[in-house]
Amino acid sequence: MSGRGVAPKYVANGTRRMINDSLDGQPMIRLAGIALKLGGPAGEINILRGLDLEVAAGETVGVVGPSGSGKSTMMMIVAGLERPTGGRVEVAGTDLASLDEDGLARFRRARIGIVFQAFHLIPTMTALENVAVPLEFAGRADARALAEAALESVGLGHRLGHYPGQLSGGEQQRVALARAFAVEPALLLADEPTGNLDGETGRQVIDLLFDLAARRGTTLMLITHDPALAGRCRRLVRLVDGRILGD
Repeated sequence: MSGRGVAPKYVANGTRRMINDSLDGQPMIRLAGIALKLGGPAGEINILRGLDLEVAAGETVGVVGPSGSGKSTMMMIVAGLERPTGGRVEVAGTDLASLDEDGLARFRRARIGIVFQAFHLIPTMTALENVAVPLEFAGRADARALAEAALESVGLGHRLGHYPGQLSGGEQQRVALARAFAVEPALLLADEPTGNLDGETGRQVIDLLFDLAARRGTTLMLITHDPALAGRCRRLVRLVDGRILGD
C-alpha cells in the first residue's frame, strides 16, 4: 500500500542523504506478503497475515491497533530483529533475507535507529558513553565528539557525565533518542517511546523526536496506542489481528 501523495523532501546530510538519493524513488520500507507463524502447544499461531506496505523516504507513519495486533512484531521484522516465515522485506533498497545475522547487525548499525518504551541504557555507562557505543562499534574515530553533539541536540549537554540512575525518565529517553540519531539513520523505528513517561514529559520527548526527524530528513515509523500522537504522523496505518485494515 502506498502513501498519500508524495513524501515531503527535507534537507538531509551525510550518509542518510546518499541513501535517500540512491533509492531513486524507491520506498524506504517495502513489505510484500509478510507472514509470521509461530508454533505452540495448540498448533500454529498466525502473528502476521500477509502484510503489504510501502513507506517513502522522509515519510512519518503512525502504526496503531489493539494489543496483540502485530504492531511491534512488524517493527521487529522491519528492523531485521525477527525473520518472517513468508514474504519479502526491503529496507533502504536492501533485501533483508540476503543478510546473515552479522550482516543484519551491520545494516542496523549503519541504517536504522530504534527507540523502545524501555530506555535500554547501559547503567554502568554515562550518558556520553551510552550514545558513543554504536558510533564506536561503527569504527568512528570521532565517536565521543559526535555523541556530545547528539546530546547537545536533545538539550543534555550538561548531563554528559551522568549515569542513567542519575537522570529522570524523560532525560533517559532523550539519551536514547540521541543514541538513535547519532548514527544519522535513514530510518527511525519508535515503539511506544512515551509509554514510561508522564504526559507532559512525553509531549516534550515527542516534540523533540518529530523535530529531529524533520530537520534530519529521517523516515519515521512510530508505534503507539495514543491517537493524538499517531495523528501527528503524516500517515496512519492500522493493524488488527495481524492484518492491515486501514492505511
